[in-house]
This record gives sequence, C-alpha cells and structure tokens, in this order.
Amino acid sequence: MRGEERRGEEVEMSKIPLMTPYKMGKFDLSHRIVLAPLTRQRSYNYVPQPHAILYYSQRTTNGVFLITEATVVSETARGYPDTPGIWTKEQVEAWKPIVKAVHDKGGIFFCQIWHVGRISNNDFQPNGQAPISSTDKPIRPEVPNGSFTTEYSPPRQLRAVEIPLVVNDFRLAAKNAIEAGFDGVEIHGAHGYLIDQFLKDQVNDRTDEYGGTLENRCRFALEVVEAVVNEIGPDRVGIRLSPYSNYNDCGDSNPEKLALYMAESLNKYNILYCHAVEPRMIKPGEKLETPYSLLPMRRAFKGTFMVAGGYIREDGNRIVEENFADLVAYGRLFLANPDLPRRFELNAPLNKYNSSTFYTSDPVVGYTDYPFLDSNAL
Repeated sequence: MRGEERRGEEVEMSKIPLMTPYKMGKFDLSHRIVLAPLTRQRSYNYVPQPHAILYYSQRTTNGVFLITEATVVSETARGYPDTPGIWTKEQVEAWKPIVKAVHDKGGIFFCQIWHVGRISNNDFQPNGQAPISSTDKPIRPEVPNGSFTTEYSPPRQLRAVEIPLVVNDFRLAAKNAIEAGFDGVEIHGAHGYLIDQFLKDQVNDRTDEYGGTLENRCRFALEVVEAVVNEIGPDRVGIRLSPYSNYNDCGDSNPEKLALYMAESLNKYNILYCHAVEPRMIKPGEKLETPYSLLPMRRAFKGTFMVAGGYIREDGNRIVEENFADLVAYGRLFLANPDLPRRFELNAPLNKYNSSTFYTSDPVVGYTDYPFLDSNAL
C-alpha cells in the first residue's frame, strides 16, 4: 500500500511542466531541465581530469540532458587557465571515461565547443602571439568574476583567408567529441567570444565579406554550423546564442534583427536545437518578466528551442507551460544541487551556491561536495 501511495504521489508531481518528458530528435529526455555549460577551471593543462567523472555523473539521472563546460577547440582558442580542450588525442582520451560515466547512468551528453577570440592575452597564445578576432579593437578593461583574466591583449584581426582554418578547428573539435563518445556538440556562439565577435556590429568593424551587413557578420557563424553539420550530422548539433547580451564588451545595435536572422538562417541546416540566453543575466530570486524578447527566435526556429538566464523553478515551469521554450537550462542552481530535477519535482529546499568556489582548482570543494537530498544518492 505504501508503494502504491508513493507511485501515485510521483504521478501527481510529474504533472509540473518542467518534469514532463520531451523528444529532442532521436533523444528521449525524461524532463525539460538541462545542465547549462558551466566553466569550472579544473582541467589541468587543458586536459579533463578524473574528478570530472564524479562531477558530471552526480548530475546525471536517466534521460537528463547535460552540456559540458566550454571546451577549447585549438591552441589559439584559449583564454582562461585550466579549461578543458578537445583538439588533442590526450584530451579526447581523457574525456572518454567522463562521457562513459554519464552514459552509464542514462544521460545524454553534449560537448560545448568554444573559441574565446579576443577574450585572451598573449600568455595563452602559441608563441606569445596576439589573440585572434574579427577585429583589432581591444576589449575595454574590466574585472570579470572569479579568477578569470582581467588583462586582455590587443587582438589581431583575422585575414579572410585564415577564417576557413578556424572553421576547420570547430569541425575537428566536433569530430573529436564524437570520438570521445559524446552524443553531440553545442557550438558556443554567445557571450562575446569569437563567434559573437563576428555577429555583433559593436565589435565587428570589418569591410570584407565577413563584416558590414548583417548577412556578412553572420557568415562565419553559419560556416561553422555548416562545417560541423557536415562532419557529424545535424541531429547532433546545437548552438548557443546571446544576441541581446553585451557580455565581454560585445553588443549589437539591433539585437532583435540579429536574433531573428540567425534563428531563420539556422533552419537551413536542420540542426537539433538553438539555445538562447535571456537579454539580461537574472540572479536567482529576481523576478523574470515574460520573455517576449525571445519569442521571435522561438517562433522562427523550427527545432528544439532552449532558454537560459538565471531561472528559478517557477520561471521554468511557466516558460514550458506557456510554450516559450521546450527546454530550460539551469547553471548555478544545478551546480549547487546535483539532484536539481528531483528537488524541483518535490519542490524541496535548494542548496545555496558559493560563488567563491566556482573557478578554483580544488577537485572537491565547491565541485563535488554539494549535498543531495538523500546523502546516499550518487
């Protein structure tokens, strides 16, 4: 009788929108909650470490969708210490047991592939060279969160003949991700990194076929998408975009037009999903207004539409219920609550995150030591 009562209770709780199943292409997701890509800076010398096995597997249950921390596609793509890469054989081999641990628990696992562009300095670049970008304009001085670098070297504007080489870096990274066992890749086109530096007119000051008009500014991003799709198939490809964001000194004069153009253009490649970031980074606990700004993207894009932006449980339920998005990515809350879907399902109290441990090298503290509701659950 007690078991029957429990099953009835679970059926009732599963009615909340976030906990409804979702079919994403060939992947059967058990709910709409996604682990957002979260930089943790715990990969020694750009090689993922064994402690990541526990970190990701803690956050895995059957049918959950996880996206890795941003993962570097080449030596020129580096901008932060101890972030993972996927351009060498050693890195691919290091990812394999991490991916296997997620798959062993029934998770779906995508690798976010990343090039920082001008958000770097000479120390991170091969032979101390200048970082590459769409422009030679340096980022304005700022003090980012955590242990991120605060001094950026003036970048070098990529010549048009070099751009196919960078596109190929993304292609090879996608190929390597599949070799490592990942189910697919998410192309990082957001937050002021290299692809975003081409998309946004407040950074991209080129006068060639990769600058000026909206079509030209989006050319590089779409060439990356096409190359990755041709390498691993459209059903394994997603992209993250933040057209409304000014993060990393990278804004656009008409983000609405940029958002709509990219959403419509992506349909040509039939990719699996588009992952869009809200216009502002909302802190948990703040009220989220109805996200009308993302509706044009939602309506224009024909695949799965995912959103992110500091949502809490109530925000996510409303967004799914009102069909603003199919999936909702959670970052800081999922970081601090490895069993976040279960806590949302039960409407249980949440662990508070400690931002001072977001970007450290400690393999345990602030990484794998956040408690579960059931201390025996791993």
